[in-house]
Amino acid sequence: MMLAVPTAVRRVAAIHDLSGFGGGSLAAAIPILSTMGFQVCALPTALLSTHTGGFTGFHFRDLTDDMAAILRHWQQLGLRFAAVYSGFLGSPGQIRLVHEAIATVGQDALIVVDPVLGDNGSLYSTMDGTMVAGMRQLIAHAHLITPNATEAALLLGEDPAQVMDQPLREATIKDWARRLAAFGPWWVVLTGLPSTEPDRTQTVAFDRRTNKFWRVACAFVPASYPGTGDIFASVLTGALLQGDSLPISLDRAVHFVALAIRATFGYGAPEREGVLLERVLPSLAAPVSLSSYQLL
Repeated sequence: MMLAVPTAVRRVAAIHDLSGFGGGSLAAAIPILSTMGFQVCALPTALLSTHTGGFTGFHFRDLTDDMAAILRHWQQLGLRFAAVYSGFLGSPGQIRLVHEAIATVGQDALIVVDPVLGDNGSLYSTMDGTMVAGMRQLIAHAHLITPNATEAALLLGEDPAQVMDQPLREATIKDWARRLAAFGPWWVVLTGLPSTEPDRTQTVAFDRRTNKFWRVACAFVPASYPGTGDIFASVLTGALLQGDSLPISLDRAVHFVALAIRATFGYGAPEREGVLLERVLPSLAAPVSLSSYQLL
């Protein structure tokens, strides 16, 4: 059965886990993309009592079977989405389901893959080599990917521990971005890169179609909050869907995350609880900053 009535609000299929406490994943994607004017349709990959950053003993339920049933129903309804946006995946079977979603409900959609695999130089505890190999296949079908430095290294077969030793040189960043783009995506955005400038971090984007690199830097805050990668990728996705260019979208996403981090750090909230997203959501409706991105 096909849906006969067009929707007045474009839909995003968000394929992420749901944590009951701690934010990130669907708890970030839904409010962010809703605030930016999109209907978020959740295809949950796992249910957790808390996210995995800083918590132990958390409850984890794999929802692969439920994902398949949800996707079948969406297909029966003839649903189509403006974007298919995936994040944390719990098994190789879920990677296959994302492929299926892209091919069916994601026809003509913006395909965003946040290849969640690890951070700080190592794989997450729920990931292994099979998931890395599967993610390499998945990013080949994406328009946009948003790996951090550890995930970029894993996808490229590089030693992820090297990203902890010293900031990656500009030549290395550009080489890695080009090699990742060779898998297939139009846009590669490398997030959370240490900068050679004191007390700064940077995010670099590569547009394969124009062979241009874009860079946005911001002040370093001495804190690490889980879920900021999900927040970044959600804002970036929303900005692109709103029609912003890659550098403007990059600028908006970096500065929204920086604002959320600064607001949370100022309150002294525990890092493992994530950022105080609700304090900064209204800023997504503020005028777009055009002053920070640079051609690299």
